[in-house]
Amino acid sequence: MTERMIDVPGGRIWTNVVGDGPGAPLVVLHGGPGMPSDYLSCLNDVADDRPVIFYDQLGCGRSDRPAASEGYFVQEHFIAEIDSLRETLGLDSFHLLGHSWGGLLAALYALEQPENVQSITFASPLIAVSRWVDDCNRLKAKLPSELQDTIDRHEASGNTTCPEYAAANFEWWRRHVCRVVPFPEDLERALSGMGTECYETMWGPSEFNCTGNLLGMDVSSELGEIPCPTLFTCGRYDEATPETLEHLAKNAQYSEFHVFEHSAHLAPVEEPGAFLACVRDFLRRTDRASEVKDAIRPAEKYPSIRN
Repeated sequence: MTERMIDVPGGRIWTNVVGDGPGAPLVVLHGGPGMPSDYLSCLNDVADDRPVIFYDQLGCGRSDRPAASEGYFVQEHFIAEIDSLRETLGLDSFHLLGHSWGGLLAALYALEQPENVQSITFASPLIAVSRWVDDCNRLKAKLPSELQDTIDRHEASGNTTCPEYAAANFEWWRRHVCRVVPFPEDLERALSGMGTECYETMWGPSEFNCTGNLLGMDVSSELGEIPCPTLFTCGRYDEATPETLEHLAKNAQYSEFHVFEHSAHLAPVEEPGAFLACVRDFLRRTDRASEVKDAIRPAEKYPSIRN
C-alpha cells in the first residue's frame, strides 16, 4: 500500500495505491457525495491483478475540507480531481469503478475524456437525479405509515437532526442501504468520516429530496456515447432499483447487468465476495479484449446479465 496526499484545486486529497499487478489500474470513485472510500475496501483483493487506486474526494475522509462557500463542491471540480490524480500518478489508461454518486462522476468523466477509460463498473449508480428521487419515494411509501409520517413531518420542518427522525431514517437504511446490522467496521469508519457539508451542498438533507447543485442532473440519454465496456450492478433491495438499472444498462452500447440478490445499496459491504468476483471477472475480460464487443458476455448464457 502506498498512501500519499495529492494536490488538487482547492486543497489536497488522500490517496492509497494498493498492489502492482500487471492489469490496467482500477480507479475507485466513492459515493455520497462526501462518503469516503473506506466502505469499498473489499476491492483491495483485486490488487493481485492490478493496482487499485482509492482516494477520498475533497471535503471528506482524510482529504482536506474546504468550506462550501469556497465553491469546490460542484461536479466540475470532482471531474478535474480525477485528472489531477491521473497526472500525478502517471496513468495513461485505466478502469473506473463508481459507486452511487461515483457512478455519475464516472459517466461524466468518460463522456469528457473517453480515451483514458478502459471500462466502467457502475455500482448502484446515480445516473438520473429525478429517477433516483422517484425510486426512493416509491420505496419510502412501503415503510409503515407512522415512519413515513415522521420522515415527511421532520423534513417539512427542516428538523432532520432529532432522534425521532434518525430512528425513522435508520429503518430506511436497514431496508434499502445496508441490510447488515450491526454495520461492518469499514462502513462505520466511512460514516465517521462523512463530509456532511459536501453532501448537503451537492444533494440535500436526505435521499428523498434533492435540493443541492446536482438537481436536474441526468446523463441517461448519453450513456450510449460511452465507447468502453460497462458493467451495471445493484442489490435486489437497492435504492438504485433493479428496474432502473436494467433500463439504464440497455441505454449503453456495450453493457452487462447484474443483481446481487442479498444486498441493498452497499453490495461491497453486504456481499463482498460476490461483488468482488463479479468485478474481478469483468475487469479481467476487458483487459484481454481485443475489441470492445469481445468483453461482453452473451445474455442468453448469463440470465442475470443482459446486453
